[in-house]
Amino acid sequence: MEAIRVGNCGVAGGTLVRAAYFRQILLKFWSMVLFSLISSTCYSYLNLELTFQSLNLGFCNSFDAVVGVAARPPPVLDLNHESRSPASLTNLFEVVAEDLQTLNKNLQSIVGAENPVLMSAAEQIFGAGGKRTRPALVFLVSRATAEIIGFRELTKEHRRLAEIIEMIHTASLIHDDVLDESDMRRGKETVHQLYGTRVAVLAGDFMFAQSSWYLANLENLEVIKLISQVIKDFASGEIKQASSLFDCDVQLDEYLLKSYYKTASLIAASTKGAAIFSGVDSEISEQMYQYGKNFGLSFQVVDDILDFTQSAEDLGKPSASDLAKGNLTAPVIFALEKETKLRDIIESEFCESGSLEKAVDIIESCGGIDKARELAKSKAELALENLQCLPLSSFRFSLEEMVKNNLERIR
Repeated sequence: MEAIRVGNCGVAGGTLVRAAYFRQILLKFWSMVLFSLISSTCYSYLNLELTFQSLNLGFCNSFDAVVGVAARPPPVLDLNHESRSPASLTNLFEVVAEDLQTLNKNLQSIVGAENPVLMSAAEQIFGAGGKRTRPALVFLVSRATAEIIGFRELTKEHRRLAEIIEMIHTASLIHDDVLDESDMRRGKETVHQLYGTRVAVLAGDFMFAQSSWYLANLENLEVIKLISQVIKDFASGEIKQASSLFDCDVQLDEYLLKSYYKTASLIAASTKGAAIFSGVDSEISEQMYQYGKNFGLSFQVVDDILDFTQSAEDLGKPSASDLAKGNLTAPVIFALEKETKLRDIIESEFCESGSLEKAVDIIESCGGIDKARELAKSKAELALENLQCLPLSSFRFSLEEMVKNNLERIR
């Protein structure tokens, strides 16, 4: 098994790894603080920095409306039945395909076409085959909730929110790749691999600052607070993860909180923000928040399972890479409850040859992955329940199918 070696023999080695990791975390934390600086000064400074970099480096690359709320219960998810043919995301997004096409056209220009370096970075990450899941969720929830109050067209605020969410997500990916020292994303070289760490950090900072400017111009204090909290959560999640590396006493609740910070927070804010701009009552917008939260948690648990069950080729990174770095996810936490030998291996930080492979075998054999599947299923069922407040429509159907499609990845 190909794996990243992060563990080190002895206290000194582990201390050096953690010190380096914390330095990177602090770098990301302070870059995220830019989100709160909604000012032209911040924007201009970053633009000046990136322009300087471009001069140095020479980059110049340029409804089917249905009345009433469904009375049927949410579908029961059975992980044991024979796998159904999952709908592709392309098919699920077909009902908002035009919305996504418009978003794709706007993404690169919205980050500031006057800056060659930023445009090069944007072209690299926006053109790397992303599924646009988060903006698609914004459009689906926007249209599903708009039907409740009789709107058939999206507002400019709905569309701007989708663009802001994708910019924030993209900025976080650029910074994550710097932290993780990842060379590839979605089959392409990462921004920092192509242009260097300084440009990557500045590009991510610029996108955060630019998205904050557009967010402020939405002039909706509730949504501004909601999205601003997401940026704080990103940093909190990274710090929480870095402070618990190789910690075999980490609890499931702590893992779920970290997963919320790093993944579910943005999705929940996306879906609630969409409902707010539709003008529905607070009970429905809160249900949309809970849908995004539960779907996001289920999504993260599935990703953590795939880290053990998929090949390095399918993952686009070495398998069990999170475990190798000391990041203990749901399958590991469940396995630690049953097998004491696993604790000794993890706490040694995989000093001995073959110890990582042995740990993976223990996790699989003692039911850690099966328990994690049940966790992903339970969060998915909650997400489906949250959709019961919506009228039946093609948009609600797609929201439901996205939850089921996610579980199909671990059949």
